[in-house]
Amino acid sequence: MFNVGDKVVYPMHGAGIIEAIEEKEILGEKKEYYIMRIPIGDMRVMIPMNNVKDVGLREVVSEEVIDQVIGILKNDQTIMSANWNRRYRANLDKLKSGDIYEIADVVRNLMLRDQEKGLSTGERKMLDNAKQILISELVLAKELEQEEAFALLDHIITAKNASF
Repeated sequence: MFNVGDKVVYPMHGAGIIEAIEEKEILGEKKEYYIMRIPIGDMRVMIPMNNVKDVGLREVVSEEVIDQVIGILKNDQTIMSANWNRRYRANLDKLKSGDIYEIADVVRNLMLRDQEKGLSTGERKMLDNAKQILISELVLAKELEQEEAFALLDHIITAKNASF
């Protein structure tokens, strides 16, 4: 169970803070919901409390884990399928997992592929979504401003690409 003020990650949406716990009646059914605010995009999300495990809601990782994630971003690119459809599905599965290491892997690989060969419209949209998810967690875990987190991510990938 989470409490008001907890920093959590909602897979496919990003990290945010639980602002409230409210009982709502939707379609004639009363349920308790976590009301979560995601700072990037200033989005509010209602998550049914009885559905938390199914949706993969988890706590924001520690600063130590973020340091490991930065290490992943600096590592060599993993081998991706040359087939766009297979690559897209594999990356989508990684994003749906909500695992920060998998999300970092998607961000790194797509940013590098974009610099080397360019991305299709679908992959560009996926990269933007993955960056938003990763940056939202960076912001809360390291207590950074959104712009600082974007700059950090861009610096890591740019520095990596310069080393090839």
